Amino acid sequence: MDRVILHCDCNGFYASVETLLDPSLAAVPMAVAGDPESRHGIILAKNELAKAYGIRTAETIREAREKCPTLRLVAPHHGKYHEISRRVNAIYLDYTDLVDPFGIDESFLDVTGSMHLFPMTPRELADTIRARVRQEIGITISVGVSFCRVFAKLGSDYKKPDATTVIDRSNFRTVAYPLPVSDLLFAGKRTTEALRRFGILTIGDLAAADRLLLARELGEAGETLWRYANGLDNEPVRAYHDRPAPKSVGNGMTFKRDVIGEAEIRAGVMALSDSVAARLRDENMKCTVVQVQVKSPDFRTVQRQTTLKRATWLRQELIENAMALIKSAYGYGNAIRSITVTAGGLVEADAVEEQLDMFADSAPDERQEGVESTLYELRRRFGQDSIRLGCYENEDIGIKKHRKP
Repeated sequence: MDRVILHCDCNGFYASVETLLDPSLAAVPMAVAGDPESRHGIILAKNELAKAYGIRTAETIREAREKCPTLRLVAPHHGKYHEISRRVNAIYLDYTDLVDPFGIDESFLDVTGSMHLFPMTPRELADTIRARVRQEIGITISVGVSFCRVFAKLGSDYKKPDATTVIDRSNFRTVAYPLPVSDLLFAGKRTTEALRRFGILTIGDLAAADRLLLARELGEAGETLWRYANGLDNEPVRAYHDRPAPKSVGNGMTFKRDVIGEAEIRAGVMALSDSVAARLRDENMKCTVVQVQVKSPDFRTVQRQTTLKRATWLRQELIENAMALIKSAYGYGNAIRSITVTAGGLVEADAVEEQLDMFADSAPDERQEGVESTLYELRRRFGQDSIRLGCYENEDIGIKKHRKP
């Protein structure tokens, strides 16, 4: 029996979430971007109205505004994106435990073993999931339904927004083969250009190509793509809770202007450490290494790390260790263009055994743990932006104050 694989893709995810925060954005061409006055002036996402003007992801704000002078720009709220992503995946988990996120806004689902629980066809199941996400979350998704991951992914891209496309044994040649080979999963720009040299322009061309020639010219990637084009993808969908644990989590920031002095540097480090600490708790991990990377205005990079006496997920400990590293390796008196704070050497939080030094106060700060646990739980329940720590907000360097929905 063929597998039943779904690929669920949130439509214009960042833009859709921003519209949840501010419903007035639904009526105007809008895009999510870095601050127009900062050095990160590129488009991260756009809504359908902006797309109609030809606005593309990754183009500059200047280019986008030349196409649409009335384009409304909003700054990203990454914490909210992660929160909505978790809620969407929770809906998927009501139908199967084989939910494999493929980025923050898309997931593969294998419902082969659970279809008997739902008296409906695979298309009807996909439509049901789409309706739930729309009603319970307030955003739309497109779903591809197929017998393998590659064609399921192709199906979710085939028709947007808020649509279901079935690509099965009876129609995959009709639907997939006329499409450009660049539409195939993992067929990047360089590979597509290499295939073009052999006259392979469409997925159908790739499926009919000489398998040995592709393997000889492109190596394993060539043979893999040939298998994909012929519907021979047997890659399993991993269980949601069996995903490999991350080796590190980090966050970086290029400031609106160069920062200098302990106060400004600490504001940046506090904002970054707050985000990293939340992600550690999301993953139920603690870190044993703190790393910082500092970039100067002339793009010189300094990177240092320290090994901790005990594993932690406390933001305050991340802050103090990161600040000490910056002070010793770079100094507070030198201008800084960007900072990245990374927590490495991750271990399962539940498996950590505290090794207490009998001659020093190395025990975890229980009061700080209580404060940060409460903060995390409130944000988890009511949204990342429900509580903001105003002590580090500094719009002059690009750390914005909370925008009320």
